[in-house]
Amino acid sequence: MSRPRRRGRDVHGVLLLDKPQGLSSNDALQKVKRLYNANRAGHTGALDPLATGMLPICLGEATKFSQYLLDSDKRYRVIARLGQRTDTSDADGQVVEERTVNFTAQELAAALDTFRGETQQVPSMYSALKYQGKPLYEYARQGIEVPREARPIVVYELLFIRHEGDELELEIHCSKGTYIRTIIDDLGEKLGCGAHVIFLRRLAVSRYPVERMVTLEQLAALVEQAEQQGITSAELLDPLLMPMDSPAADFPVVNLLPEVAVYFKNGNPVRANGVTTDGLVRVTEGEERKFIGMAQIDDEGRVAPRRLVVEYPPGV
Repeated sequence: MSRPRRRGRDVHGVLLLDKPQGLSSNDALQKVKRLYNANRAGHTGALDPLATGMLPICLGEATKFSQYLLDSDKRYRVIARLGQRTDTSDADGQVVEERTVNFTAQELAAALDTFRGETQQVPSMYSALKYQGKPLYEYARQGIEVPREARPIVVYELLFIRHEGDELELEIHCSKGTYIRTIIDDLGEKLGCGAHVIFLRRLAVSRYPVERMVTLEQLAALVEQAEQQGITSAELLDPLLMPMDSPAADFPVVNLLPEVAVYFKNGNPVRANGVTTDGLVRVTEGEERKFIGMAQIDDEGRVAPRRLVVEYPPGV
């Protein structure tokens, strides 16, 4: 039986989208997918509609490796409104409490210091974490509170930017699974005045270069430019993509000879020269060091396939 023809084209890589405010991560994903006419796309960790900034979008075979970006650290710029607490801990929610803002610079510095380093954080009810198969925010919208366990997080850096009136601006470099809204809500309680997020921008994800970020408007303009020049949009859009293995850039690399790679690509564990690590590795092939998948070094020191890049013949 022949393989069914897929919709869209085969395009593989990671686009660093500068997500606009007011758009959900999934809506942004669908717009990029349409502009690229890609057959597959997925994002790597949602941004709230309120938030802007770096949203890596994986296209094609890169979607198989997006999970490794979920584990990466991130950097944010956040502005908090002091004196008001909302039910969602951001400006999209309803104000549930108002209090006077009355703390000293020393009290603020001491409160901020409690969030630095390794801490435990209880996720917001308005997070996308799942409880019994449903996202927490679905329960929250129904007024249902469900139990949440505190989770370990790391704040590598917390920079004080400014405090003017009822606004507080910070920059936060943190580990995976850190909710900035929750930090701001908890900070507001420590200061005794309440707080919520009114501006949030993701500045960086992992080690991706900030200068490679592009907006939806820039992408649409390139599509229009391609039409005017009588060329395919792919000629202008595809050079914007980061390599498909960039989500796993922090893992060590094992390079296989082509005659060995054949067995690996068929799903078989193989032996390779110079393997000096254990755990997960990126696997490349030949002198060109073409990325062909992720592997686990097994107990016998073999390179065992975990996720493989599939190459479809043209037109399939």
